[in-house]
Amino acid sequence: MRTLWRVLGLVAATIIGAVLIGALVVYLRSEGQLRKRYEYPSVSLVIPADSAALARGEHLVKAVGTCATCHGTDLGGRVYADMGPVGTVAGPNLTRGEGGIGGLFTDADWIRAIRFGIRKDGTSLIMMPSEVFMNMSDQDLAAVVAYLKQAPSVNREMPRSLFGPVGRALLAAGKLKILTAPKTPAKATVAAVPIARTREYGRYLAEISGCAGCHGYGMSGGQVAGPPGLPPASNLTPTGIGHWTEADLARALREGRRPDGTTIDPFMPWQDAYLHMSDLEIGALWAFVTSLPPTPFGNK
Repeated sequence: MRTLWRVLGLVAATIIGAVLIGALVVYLRSEGQLRKRYEYPSVSLVIPADSAALARGEHLVKAVGTCATCHGTDLGGRVYADMGPVGTVAGPNLTRGEGGIGGLFTDADWIRAIRFGIRKDGTSLIMMPSEVFMNMSDQDLAAVVAYLKQAPSVNREMPRSLFGPVGRALLAAGKLKILTAPKTPAKATVAAVPIARTREYGRYLAEISGCAGCHGYGMSGGQVAGPPGLPPASNLTPTGIGHWTEADLARALREGRRPDGTTIDPFMPWQDAYLHMSDLEIGALWAFVTSLPPTPFGNK
């Protein structure tokens, strides 16, 4: 009997040891990804301070970009995703208030974080949609930075984003694609984009507002990259919304409703941003999506 207990104890110790070694391997691999330093090009922009640029920056932040989705409508931060054992993602306080990073950031810090999703120490931000914002023109990016530098202060301490055991296991296995820096290779940018009711400006808005991030650059929709459970993006080509009118698009963006009155999944951030889009912007988006070739759902 004593021998049996000795064998069982040995088996239990072996199993516990294997589990501990596996957990250590997962932790080291995931931590290696989180601590990895990324190279990025040096970008120098002249940050304006005139009222027109500040107004443009505020509009881009509040109506076109999806900043409020992660950082709150007051930019004071919010817990964006609480995924239990996968982890928690919290958008930091961007203002100069207590607990905010606004007073600590230089112009270069803002540009690096927005365009490349990289922190000052070279590590990657988490779930920052820089693969979308890197399409922003130099003029618009400078306007956004100008506004963020003087956005109203909010006093709010935010928790740090953390990965749970399941999140670390998925990260270590390469199954959780929520680190930003690998998605933002250096690319040529444009100085400015003409603001007009044109399909060209509509394409630009679709790129910098996150439409392309979910619906794909071909706008045909499909599964969205990110945490488990995200709804698929709809097909915005004529195959999917060929029966829509411009008024239907406006209703979707400003009210979150389809032509038949059904509610669009709240994952689409119309309440946080798009309801403030101008008629010109919606008209440009309409000109863009109606110029697309009909494409089957999911081809992106």
